[in-house]
Amino acid sequence: MRKVLSTAVLHLATVLQLAAQHASVRAIAIDERLASDAGLRVGDVVVVSAEPGAGGDTVRIGAIVQRNADPSEIARSEYRVRLHLDQLQSLSGIGDRVDRFAVAVRDSVSEQRALNAINAAAFGFRAHRSRDIAVESSATFKVVSRFHRAIGIITVVASAIFLLCILLLKVDERRRDVAALRLLGISRRSVMQSVVLEATLIAALGTALGAALGWITSWLVNVHYQGVYRTPLRFAIVTPGVLEFALGLSLALGFAAGVLAARRLVRTPPLVLLGR
Repeated sequence: MRKVLSTAVLHLATVLQLAAQHASVRAIAIDERLASDAGLRVGDVVVVSAEPGAGGDTVRIGAIVQRNADPSEIARSEYRVRLHLDQLQSLSGIGDRVDRFAVAVRDSVSEQRALNAINAAAFGFRAHRSRDIAVESSATFKVVSRFHRAIGIITVVASAIFLLCILLLKVDERRRDVAALRLLGISRRSVMQSVVLEATLIAALGTALGAALGWITSWLVNVHYQGVYRTPLRFAIVTPGVLEFALGLSLALGFAAGVLAARRLVRTPPLVLLGR
């Protein structure tokens, strides 16, 4: 009985000692890319050091942080570890020196005051707004966006010309039907309205099919590239503004093409349409 009690007390003391050691270990946060590649989970104990194989600090993984949807981080394959400031200073050995730091402000007045104070603190200090840095780092994406816009304009113009040609051919195939309607007493205006209405409905249907195709394509693009770069950033977006623009442009082009095709048809005499 005494032996069992002594073993239990020894085991309890060991557990308390391990718990105390575990509690004394400071926590860090790592990004999800590092956690996935290294097979780490919350609660694992690891050693961080400035150089591979060198001595370091024993730390515990307290959190796994998801990466931000930042376009400037897409091409970077680096890992991120968030440490306490004194830990970072001891590991890096640079003391009270930093390359850059971020300051949060409450409003635009405080922002301007902070910019002036930091820039006037000492020679070599330069403060920038976070949105200005984001604009500079996204310059490449602006070029790509303009390139895509140019391709879109060319595609829209070519599609409009193609739509007009198709409508002219389809309307021309219905010459005998239109001639029969005209001989029955149907006015030019009624014939023209029917052709324009049909062209507008076809344009609206095409817009709906194009929107569905665009949404599916965007979803596939996002699924693929989010998996490749392991980022929550969305690479393709179908916004309500894009849908409204596409619908308005499609209806306008369909209406214009219908008017041109219908005017060409109704101005021709019925007997000429019948080939007489």
